[in-house]
Amino acid sequence: MKNTETLTPEMESLKAKLKATWMSGDFGLIAESYASGAVEFVGRLKLQPGERVLDVACGAGNLTLPAARSGASVTGQDFAPNLLAQGRAKAKAAGLPIQFDENDAEDLPYDDASFDTVMTMFGAMFAPRPEVTAAELARACRPGGRIAMANWTPGGFIGQMFKIVGQHVPPAPGMPSPLLWGDEATVRERFNGSMAELQLTRRSITFHFPFNAAGVVEYFRRYYGPTFKAFAALDENGQVALHQALEEHWSAHNQSRNGVTRVESEYLEVVAIRA
Repeated sequence: MKNTETLTPEMESLKAKLKATWMSGDFGLIAESYASGAVEFVGRLKLQPGERVLDVACGAGNLTLPAARSGASVTGQDFAPNLLAQGRAKAKAAGLPIQFDENDAEDLPYDDASFDTVMTMFGAMFAPRPEVTAAELARACRPGGRIAMANWTPGGFIGQMFKIVGQHVPPAPGMPSPLLWGDEATVRERFNGSMAELQLTRRSITFHFPFNAAGVVEYFRRYYGPTFKAFAALDENGQVALHQALEEHWSAHNQSRNGVTRVESEYLEVVAIRA
């Protein structure tokens, strides 16, 4: 059944802040740094021509485009209109008939059982009410269909990066850690009773940047909304300290040493069959 819960003023305020965060910077540029891993994620789903696919929190189309290339009938959903505009432009340039809709992952405007596959990569995990999100993902998926998620793990590189930022800028009140979506026990609990099968696999995805660790931090500071907002919340000394901590993190995990950056980060791949 569709979510009809009325939002509290506090939740409305939090959602507005989250939307502003993800609209700041240019997440499309960040997503390009791991686009090959997104293609691999979609490839493992082996989508069929005509399969009805929903990409929740699709951003600029990292999953929607390769899904559409498989011949699937693809809808991308996000609450950031600037990212949806990028996705539409990419789809048009590629000649792919993808529908991009602006709405809330916790309040999807689709009928029950509308999709064969509901997927999300590093997207739905950031919605502020995970139980509502899980219920909406399940509701939009037909019985026997699939829900596929890619969620950063607490112990992975990006998970640790979030923790570093959190040590300098406390998270928003009322916002549970998105990284809990990367914990197997938590995922099982959130999908309890709604899934016939649940397969959880730890995988890694690779970030590629044509500059060194200091350059990567500046890139995230400019284009990655959460990092942009974190730096904006700090005074000059705080910004220097955060920059240093992040640069050390990227440097310590960089697998290239020739002025470019290549870092792998663990994520939890969730593939669930709807009961």
